Amino acid sequence: MSDPNSELYPIHLLLDELKSEDVVLRLSSIRRLSTIALALGPQRTRDELIPFLQDQLDDEDEVLLVLAEELGGFVEYVGGKEHAYVILGPLENLAAVEETLVREKASDSISKISALLTPAQIESHFLPLVRRLAQGDWFTSRTSACALFASAYPNASAEAQGEMRRMFQGLVGDDTPMVRRAAAKALGPFVKAVAASQGQHPLLLSDMIPLYRKLASDDQDSVRLLTIPDLIALAQNLSPEEVKSNLLDSLRASVTDKSWRVRYMVANEFVGLAESAGEAIIREELVGAFVGLLKDNEAEVRTAAASQIPGFAKLLDREVILARILPCVRDCAGDSSQHVRAALATQISGLAPLLGKDSTVEHLLPLFLQLLKDDFSEVRLNLISKLEMVNSVIGIERLSQALLPAIMELAEDKQWRVRQAIIEYIPLLATQLGVEFFDDKLGALCMSWLGDTVFSIREAATINLKKLTDVFGVDWARTTIIPKVLSMGEHPNYLYRMTTIFAITTMATSLNVQIIRDTVLDSALSLANDPIPNIRFNVAKCLETLAGVITGSPEGQEITQRRIIPALKKLQEDSDADVRFFATKALERTMGDEYRGPEPMVLS
Repeated sequence: MSDPNSELYPIHLLLDELKSEDVVLRLSSIRRLSTIALALGPQRTRDELIPFLQDQLDDEDEVLLVLAEELGGFVEYVGGKEHAYVILGPLENLAAVEETLVREKASDSISKISALLTPAQIESHFLPLVRRLAQGDWFTSRTSACALFASAYPNASAEAQGEMRRMFQGLVGDDTPMVRRAAAKALGPFVKAVAASQGQHPLLLSDMIPLYRKLASDDQDSVRLLTIPDLIALAQNLSPEEVKSNLLDSLRASVTDKSWRVRYMVANEFVGLAESAGEAIIREELVGAFVGLLKDNEAEVRTAAASQIPGFAKLLDREVILARILPCVRDCAGDSSQHVRAALATQISGLAPLLGKDSTVEHLLPLFLQLLKDDFSEVRLNLISKLEMVNSVIGIERLSQALLPAIMELAEDKQWRVRQAIIEYIPLLATQLGVEFFDDKLGALCMSWLGDTVFSIREAATINLKKLTDVFGVDWARTTIIPKVLSMGEHPNYLYRMTTIFAITTMATSLNVQIIRDTVLDSALSLANDPIPNIRFNVAKCLETLAGVITGSPEGQEITQRRIIPALKKLQEDSDADVRFFATKALERTMGDEYRGPEPMVLS
């Protein structure tokens, strides 16, 4: 017989779990809210579950965070869009809690739901919610209110839109800097929502620009720096003439702001700012402003500006780049801050396609050489990682003459981490420079790393050989690198012999059955008799890998049965316990179900 209270079971279960002292259990029950809502059905979810959740806010922040996130996707469980407004109740409470992450997630969920509401629902349910939050005694609720206007605005009636603009204006003038910061952050999306609403372009000039100006002239730099995306949003939705007459003074003020944080934000967003401002302002104002940022007193500002160089240069004529931007690039290449030089090294290659071959050779190549000789390894590596664009403009011959000495210097750096970093860039360089250049200039260098005194370098070198095999193909590997790797297997120093085994194991997945059969397998099997146990048990691992690569073909299966399995069985009888262990493990994986281990010892 069924339990008469079975319909109430899901809600009672949730109730019990939410009262548990175990946070993990409470979290898990909140994550199962959708399942409980499905069991209850839309009507009971609206009537019982949502009111219950509205009262369950005295909990750990991590539980409330998950609840705010879950409720954002709850529309389908309350009966669809026409009932979506019922979820706003618990979310309103969450939007007023102390923890910032919970408030932000609750605001996101309210925004997601408000976009689904009808004009009537916005007026009767959403606007009162925003009103209560915007007029709350604590700054936390007013902060949350700022983020709620943009998503509901396009669907609201004209009267509701007017009230939303007035409420937002009140928040922009709030006494608390945290609220003004939230308003500055929310103004950009709000501007886009107003611009997207039909017939409201004049409101950008009459309502939105005054709000932006008020925030942009705030006495707190933490507010002013957040107005740069707002400036971009306004400029994108105004004509060049309107930008010039309404925003130019604010733009100039931001570029020369007394706070370096604001100037940093301008520098960081400079390409977006320039694209939205239009050609005339770029030519008349922004070139000079950008030069000023590249020469700023603060290294952080110069670093941000350096990262924008190629993006901004695309908007300029070649002559302007040569006359105004390039002198600043030269200064940045010799900047006292390594972070500015590192940022420049990442971006300078982007100028090559804009300047063309002759100007790149004349102006940029000396700077490349200067950066490639930089004391700071990150500068050198950033440049090397972005050489493909330069190669396409000036050709491999010119580039290699400049590049090779610097690579050689990095490859022999006394810091092993620098050597390791350059090894990781070799496959990228190989792709860019081609097989002939690689064999001629870099092949011997790659082999020399296999004998490095630091294990991490030897390990990186074997991975490098595998990647090079993937780039240039197995035929290249068979003739160029495999003979050199295998010859190390006869070296009197056991570390070289160990490296041979590591290299074979690492490269195996990139090789085919023929190469393994004709060359690699013989070397691995000969090292199975090595006097050093460490080498023998690594041979067992290697043979397991080789068997896994070749068993896909009938020929490979035959080789495994005839040569690999007997060798592993022999290693199973080795005098060293580690060798026996790895040989047994390799046999189990190679033979699968066919493997029968040694007979268990019977104790009488």
